[in-house]
Amino acid sequence: MRSFRWRLTLWYLGFFSLLLLLFGFFFYGRLSSSLRQRLDDELKARVLTAGRLFADEIPEQGGDARKAAREIVSNDLRGQQIAILRGDTVLASSGPCAAGPSEFATLSGPGPDGWRAAGGLQVVDGAEYRIVACQSLQTIASDLRQVRGILLLASPLLLAMAGIGGYLVARRSLAPLAAMSDQARHITGRNLETRLEIGRAAEELEVLATSFNELLSRLDQTFESMRRFVADASHELRTPIAVIRGEADVALTQERPAEAYRETLSIILDESRRLSRLVDDLLNLARADAGKAQLQLRDFYLGDLLQDCCRSAQALAASKGLAIECKSPEDAPFRGDEELLHRLVMNLLDNAIRHTPSGGRVAVSLDAGDSQMRLRVSDTGSGIAAEALPHLFERFYRGDRARSRQDGGFGLGLAIVKWIAESHGGTVAVESTVGAGSTFTVSLPK
Repeated sequence: MRSFRWRLTLWYLGFFSLLLLLFGFFFYGRLSSSLRQRLDDELKARVLTAGRLFADEIPEQGGDARKAAREIVSNDLRGQQIAILRGDTVLASSGPCAAGPSEFATLSGPGPDGWRAAGGLQVVDGAEYRIVACQSLQTIASDLRQVRGILLLASPLLLAMAGIGGYLVARRSLAPLAAMSDQARHITGRNLETRLEIGRAAEELEVLATSFNELLSRLDQTFESMRRFVADASHELRTPIAVIRGEADVALTQERPAEAYRETLSIILDESRRLSRLVDDLLNLARADAGKAQLQLRDFYLGDLLQDCCRSAQALAASKGLAIECKSPEDAPFRGDEELLHRLVMNLLDNAIRHTPSGGRVAVSLDAGDSQMRLRVSDTGSGIAAEALPHLFERFYRGDRARSRQDGGFGLGLAIVKWIAESHGGTVAVESTVGAGSTFTVSLPK
């Protein structure tokens, strides 16, 4: 049976049945013991009463103990039987009390078959008499038989009621779960903003609903990011493709001088390179997302890599009238993917140069600590608005879209920087002041 509702009902019914069985045995045993104990107490009291009456009756009968015994025994009280003995001689007896062993005269417990007995000693004028009281166990047996009948008759009814009650309780308890399942069944990629509503349910189900809603929020953000990524990627791919197609169409419409063809091919080549760079970036990020990007680890000097990057960016900085300052220790050994880290530094330098006006300065430094390498790239550019900082490392995000496209950026450079830093177990952070510049800090564990 795979239904959780029925399983819960059966577990409840099984547990209730066990409790009922244990209660029945306990109750029946305690009742039987209590009835027997009460009968023993009554018999003892009867022995004491009979002993006092016998002691008072002997003088009235002129000292004839047998007559006195017959008088006492003749007063049968509530089905209890009396026997009075002197030694082994039975003076008077009613019922089977005197038929049992002589020790019944001093002990309480089982008497003859189906009877309960109690006995005691009574001394009259120096003579010892034994007085025995007994009573049939039929009354107790009848009472216990009735109790057994009630338990056997009531148990199936109680179990049936418990099963129905357990099923209703399970159904009511699981109703919010069924509602959650029905709501979740209607959630698709088009309405991920929908959230589960279960009202005032049990605390455990509220925790489950909250966790599921948090999952939906993360999925919604992921889907929105993917949709935006696809839209932005399509837009970025469309622009160079449109330029290439337009230039080719113009070149083929009519005969043109060789210089014009050369210019058209130059434009097509530039756009092809731009398109190739964009495709490479998208491919690298896709591999990173899929977990298939593998680092080519080797030992090298991070300071030397930094100096090489500064020299490579020097021409671009000079064309914009910028100065580059590069400070790094001569000995900074590191183990990592040299090609990827070279790209990380170049992306940061390219970003700083593109956003720093003529006459500004770009500073690069490397601090080699005991456990971490800290690479800083600072500029004196326009800075980044506070509302843009949380989105700075998102793919295709641009604080100033028009200027970025004009400068040839795709909005992927900082996303790639973040991926490279994290793939080496590091982090990247940014501090910026509008109008004063920005500082990007990459921390890499040694």
